[in-house]
Amino acid sequence: MSRTLVVTNDFPPRQGGIQTFVAALLARRPPESLVVLASRSPGWEAHDAALPYPVVRRPTAMLLPTRATARAAVDLARRHGCDRAVYGAAAPLGLLAPALRSAGVRHQLGITHGHETGWVAVPGGRQLMRRIAADLDVVTYISDYTRSRLEPALGGRGRLAQLSPGVDVEVFSPAVDGSAVRERHGLGDAPVVVCVSRLVPRKGQDVLVAGWSRVLARHPGARLLLVGGGPQESALRRAVAARGLEGSVVLTGPVPPDRLPEHYAAGDVFAMPCRTRRGGLDVEGLGMVYLEAAACGLPVVAGTSGGAPEAVRDGVTGSVVPDPRSPEAVADTVAALLDDPARARAMGRAGRSWVEERWSWTRIAETFADLLDPGTH
Repeated sequence: MSRTLVVTNDFPPRQGGIQTFVAALLARRPPESLVVLASRSPGWEAHDAALPYPVVRRPTAMLLPTRATARAAVDLARRHGCDRAVYGAAAPLGLLAPALRSAGVRHQLGITHGHETGWVAVPGGRQLMRRIAADLDVVTYISDYTRSRLEPALGGRGRLAQLSPGVDVEVFSPAVDGSAVRERHGLGDAPVVVCVSRLVPRKGQDVLVAGWSRVLARHPGARLLLVGGGPQESALRRAVAARGLEGSVVLTGPVPPDRLPEHYAAGDVFAMPCRTRRGGLDVEGLGMVYLEAAACGLPVVAGTSGGAPEAVRDGVTGSVVPDPRSPEAVADTVAALLDDPARARAMGRAGRSWVEERWSWTRIAETFADLLDPGTH
């Protein structure tokens, strides 16, 4: 059996979307075919001991493509007979590709996510990405939007192929019970708009808060549940207080990943009006939260940033707000779904079906296998 060396900074127990993506891909590969080289994060010893494949941790919190890392990667590849390599994030670890190729690793794949679209927007980052792509067999992209930014910047170097994150449709499901979350936060049977995301400006929680009084004018009993932590938490709490919204807006703070499904399930509508910032350098690559919410049977309200509209079938599984910077536009879109619960539920059912068909991990794992073992599937 061919063996694959996975070189990654983004690996549990460190939390984040990329870490979840990489771990989920590996969980669906034969464990005897894998060996991982990663950096360290708190709790790594207990985490790795429970895995069915070997993980070697370099004594650093950030794995960089140094000579020491290259020696460690080459040593692992030779000891385990690896003829394939995967980079959890192509930049910058894809710079190790020439060293691994000289060690007999003949097929190499670099995964991109969303931040690389910012890299290629600046000259130094673009040159680095071109150099990396030239030494890889496949560079993946998560959405048509990210491809549109990467392809011209790479100038034909490396083959591009789509590999999007997936959704565990058993974990994120309409069958999940959100009643405990409702009880914990005193939501009762009120209509609830939920946003699950890091609290950073791009995600648009500030716009939800700014427009919430407009939603309340049409639905006085509605509640806004902001799930997650981040640097904007204090500013959002101040904004809620300044607008006198403490009775209808709840900020949960950070929530462990395994508790997220029940927080989605506590909502009737999901909203995350993301917007592009910093001249296109701060952009949404895809927006997995929309797909997780849809898998739970919720209609979704999305912004226009980057690939976010690709995670929504506008008018079918939810709505894309043309101007996500406008509190009025966002509030009116949210209120329209609360106005018509039957339509909202129909969108939720359509979203669930679409995620099962297009975005489930079963489908994504098949794509990953095809890219990793070309010509065998």
